[in-house]
Amino acid sequence: MPSYSSFGQVPPAATTTPEPFTLNIADDAVSTFKKLLELAPVAPETHENLQEDMRWGVSRKWLIEAKKYALGEFDWRKIEDQVNAFPNYKIPIKDEDGETHSMHFVGLFSSKADAVPIVLLHGWPGSFLEFLPTLTHLLTKYPTPSTLPYNLIIPSLPGYALSSGPPLSHDFTSPLAAHLINELMKTLGYSSYIAQGGDAGGVIARILARTYPACTAVHVNFCPLVPSAEMQADIPGMSAQELAGLGQAQAWATQDMGYAMLQGTKPSTMGLLLSSSPLALLAWVGEKLRSWSDEDPSLEDIVAGVALYWFTESCARNLYPYREGFGSTAKTSLAVEDNYIDKPFGYSWYPKEINPLPKVWAEKAGKLVWFKYHESGGHFAALEKPVDFADALEDFVAKVKSL
Repeated sequence: MPSYSSFGQVPPAATTTPEPFTLNIADDAVSTFKKLLELAPVAPETHENLQEDMRWGVSRKWLIEAKKYALGEFDWRKIEDQVNAFPNYKIPIKDEDGETHSMHFVGLFSSKADAVPIVLLHGWPGSFLEFLPTLTHLLTKYPTPSTLPYNLIIPSLPGYALSSGPPLSHDFTSPLAAHLINELMKTLGYSSYIAQGGDAGGVIARILARTYPACTAVHVNFCPLVPSAEMQADIPGMSAQELAGLGQAQAWATQDMGYAMLQGTKPSTMGLLLSSSPLALLAWVGEKLRSWSDEDPSLEDIVAGVALYWFTESCARNLYPYREGFGSTAKTSLAVEDNYIDKPFGYSWYPKEINPLPKVWAEKAGKLVWFKYHESGGHFAALEKPVDFADALEDFVAKVKSL
């Protein structure tokens, strides 16, 4: 595994020096993970879990195979080596109430004076791991800090993986997470930056663009909106491709969205449940990673994500985006008028995204300057299609610079 340590020179403008971080889970924790996985029983055969087409979730056969892989071939230390090949850091960031949060991020710093700062934001059930294949591709293309045209910051969102939080003292929401991300970028010395995001990270990226002057442009591959009556009138003129995407979104809403209502209305129960068994977590997260991807992710990618959540006790900490988005206490508005982005806005349309936004609606969601129909890819685009994802991001940044 190559080392990218030469990209770890923190910019001199940083107001706080982040602490280098090495991922190294204790042997006892790794052993306990495997022991709990080994002891966890797989449910007996049922009509539903004998189906292999994912209509009712993962099959019993798949879970048995995934469990066997996790107990045998899977090598957590290999995942650590992949993570530690990149410069990792932790840094204290204060929220609006003065409470300090420990924020983890992967940072690739250019030595070019005109390098563009970009913050890349994951969602649920993802993590910063999603972006590592994209970073590897970019560093193959730009092998030295003097050639890299970007400063790339990939945080663990608050409550996810290697970042702390959310706080116990008060409610926590995506706008508060956005505040911490903006403060992170400011603390690293960036007076302006571009945000990119998918899933919950896409929601936070759009909040950054609407709220903070330092966020000068935003590119997303997930942009949920509730269409207005005017937008509904656009449907008859849409292409077959876009109509298929709308049908896909409707199918997801009726067949797959139950998890979101559970996590939004009963986050305490779901957090306790998913924290009780690595096999339960593997089934729950594995289903989403498989259902929302264009092609099945590798078992290594699935188990690595599950293991990271387990080792960092993320399962109970990272459900706040659902509580604010679903159920009677939902606070997040998806109305287009509440989410308009009056800054350069780019959207990547992936055919297997759970809710792909038609171009004519994207044009009403913000100051759309860049749009692309991708030939393949789903909800986890950076992981599924790292080269295509990186090319799209670079193309968007070039467009923004040309304006």
